Amino acid sequence: MSARQRIEVGGAAPYAIDIGPGLLADGAALAAPLRGRQALLVSDSRVAPLLADGVREALLAARPEARVETFVLPAGEASKTLACFGGAIDALAALGARRDACVYALGGGVVGDLAGFAAACWMRGIDCVQLPTTLLAMVDSSVGGKTAVDLPQGKNLVGAFHPPRAVLADTAALRTLPDRELRAGLAEVVKYGAIVDAPFLDWLCGHAGALLEREDAALAEAIARSCAHKAAIVERDPFEHGERALLNFGHTFGHAIETEQAYDGLNHGEAVAVGMVLAARLSTRLGLAPATDADTLQRVLERFGLPVELPRGLDPAALVAHMRLDKKALAGGLRFVLWDGTGRARVVADVPETEVLAVLQPR
Repeated sequence: MSARQRIEVGGAAPYAIDIGPGLLADGAALAAPLRGRQALLVSDSRVAPLLADGVREALLAARPEARVETFVLPAGEASKTLACFGGAIDALAALGARRDACVYALGGGVVGDLAGFAAACWMRGIDCVQLPTTLLAMVDSSVGGKTAVDLPQGKNLVGAFHPPRAVLADTAALRTLPDRELRAGLAEVVKYGAIVDAPFLDWLCGHAGALLEREDAALAEAIARSCAHKAAIVERDPFEHGERALLNFGHTFGHAIETEQAYDGLNHGEAVAVGMVLAARLSTRLGLAPATDADTLQRVLERFGLPVELPRGLDPAALVAHMRLDKKALAGGLRFVLWDGTGRARVVADVPETEVLAVLQPR
């Protein structure tokens, strides 16, 4: 295992994902994607005090003629709104950002999604560089170009496809991450084993201690393998017309949980962990996969300290109502990413609500 890795993402708008320690202090790496002289560094109130000044100084050291301004959101999913998106647009306007300006998204998935959406909309699209600071963002939201904000009616309902110009995933930034957030990111790492790479689940179990201890080489390997899987799928299906939907394994359940809890309960990774177990159990109920595979997935998630049961007090009918509004639902009925067993996910349409309600009942 190497502490520095690079994944190339192909397609109509190719870019590289660089992974390893020290990237946020690497002025040359930060400046390489900046085509003009204007940059807006978007971060949040948790990450900015720790990292924003260092990133800005490194960027200016490499490009002293550049103008770099900062826009800081309140930390948390509750900030991923049209109002905060408007704030980012106002910041670009105050910068006088031209077509060759660049938005740098320094933070987790909320910052990456909102900053990417602002970049997608300003002058119909300017460059965005993703600087993910959470494991969840490194292996999921920073890769693939899906940007969005939430509405009260549901998560990620307003957005655009806007691939980044570059992704710099600094594993050293994960040392500042709370344990709960690190575990949340590991849920998305486990997802790649669940949907396309069964041997990866074995590797994760064997390296669980190193990952939880935040060893750079283990983290870089896990991030690189996850990003390689996502990049390959995105390259084949950039606008989620088919195979890319597999990346939503566990997310239909997970988004419903987040929405019903008003984003004030389980975080995204925890909700997805529960959602993956529910999707595996639903697959078993529908006769698609053996129960032993669902049990194995549950044990892997528990190994990383993640929740695997639906939180108490949630109304199954309310969760199903949220699922009907989910972007992945179709007019004909509920659609889920399920599996035929570990590493063999597929999309299943017209899943009976009675079966969904059954797996949502307390065990």
